[in-house]
Amino acid sequence: MGTRQGVYIDGAWSDGGGADELTIRSSADGTVVGVITAAAEQQVDAAVRAAAAAFPGWSATPVAVRTAALRAIADGVESRTEELAALSSHEVGTTIAISRAIQVGLALQVLRSTADAMDALELTEDCGQFMVEREPVGVVAAITPWNFPLHQIVAKLAPAIASGCTIVVKPAELSSLSAVALFDIIDSVGLPTGVANLVCGTGPVVGEALVMHPLVDMVSFTGSTRAGTRIGELAMRDVKKVSLELGGKSATVILDDADLGRAVNVSLGSCYTNNGQMCAALTRLIVQRSQLAEVEELLAKAVAKFTPGDPFADGTRLGPLASETQRDRVIGYIESGIAEGARVLAGGPERPDGAGYFVQPTIFTDVTSGMTIAQEEIFGPVLVVIPVDSEQEALDVANDSAFGLSGAVWSADRDRAIAFARRIRTGQVAINGGAFNASAPFGGYKKSGIGRELGRHGLEEFFEFKALLV
Repeated sequence: MGTRQGVYIDGAWSDGGGADELTIRSSADGTVVGVITAAAEQQVDAAVRAAAAAFPGWSATPVAVRTAALRAIADGVESRTEELAALSSHEVGTTIAISRAIQVGLALQVLRSTADAMDALELTEDCGQFMVEREPVGVVAAITPWNFPLHQIVAKLAPAIASGCTIVVKPAELSSLSAVALFDIIDSVGLPTGVANLVCGTGPVVGEALVMHPLVDMVSFTGSTRAGTRIGELAMRDVKKVSLELGGKSATVILDDADLGRAVNVSLGSCYTNNGQMCAALTRLIVQRSQLAEVEELLAKAVAKFTPGDPFADGTRLGPLASETQRDRVIGYIESGIAEGARVLAGGPERPDGAGYFVQPTIFTDVTSGMTIAQEEIFGPVLVVIPVDSEQEALDVANDSAFGLSGAVWSADRDRAIAFARRIRTGQVAINGGAFNASAPFGGYKKSGIGRELGRHGLEEFFEFKALLV
């Protein structure tokens, strides 16, 4: 693929000015698949100034024009599905089938559902003696992670463009090729110059300069809680609006009347989606102790289907992790679980044979809620099984976390499951395998973040509310 320009400012590509280039390696075998030129602080400044200059005109553009642009971007993404899916499989390790269905498919859903939500949104609300106007925030700085490179950009770019904001995107270093490909499509759509800008580069150089720029009105970040805390601190120096979608350690609770076979299979699949590299991964499985033996037997059968393999091969269900650093981090957590006394039901720290950043699909059982592997986000194919003795204890364990991003409940009684879900302190709960919905609000409680993304509720984050007292 060679070297690609990683800076798109005011409607034009640039070679950037960073001291370092970003080398992108295939997660499957470590070979170089591309090089991206990085931005320097002067390019960050130019990008923000271009966005600020474009804001007055774009915010005054009719809604129908803005949502038509989103649908045109979606059409462009769809037309390049195979190329974009392959990039995600190289950069992230996602199996090619999941790359098509989720890495690309979810981005398409978000673009189109955001356009629909914006078309339906009333910008003026008449409350009798006062009116409320929704006005776009202004210039948005979007900093995105590597695990879902297209979706994570689109989840910020789509509501920004729809609402009338302008945006500067800083993608993760590991997945910058996907970001460049997306901006190729954006460039072909013909947005007014300055509406959408891209600055590839590292967090300390590009990310911090972007967050601290005085012309940025809002910072939208997805990533680790540690990095989000730093970004929040920097943004608040100028009292910028902040939206943070951070880490998770989400729990699946299987109540005693659930269909164990279906619940266990879906739960393991949810944990291992994208090779476990997902902030909303359901990585804690809370089960009744009286059913533990049956659950372990079902898990042992289910995990056998997740043999690590080439992400581009048909039938592979578990690919490599995104980088050598990420692989070593996950193996370190597996070793920690063993040291703390958890029992290994499947997998372990031994690396699979062959090239690539592979980790064995691992299941721990006899885990207690205080163990490191039950409290910290691992971001790999590691499931921990925590046995409990009552429904109340299951709830207590589910809530025994610094995070509150996602979750799941299984019960033969739908009303019982919903009642239980309402007591979990988390932003989203799947009931009996309920599917992810691109129009439902996504975000977390506690250290999982501030604000919501997706659908109407995510769109609202990109507005200021002005009261007109009549």
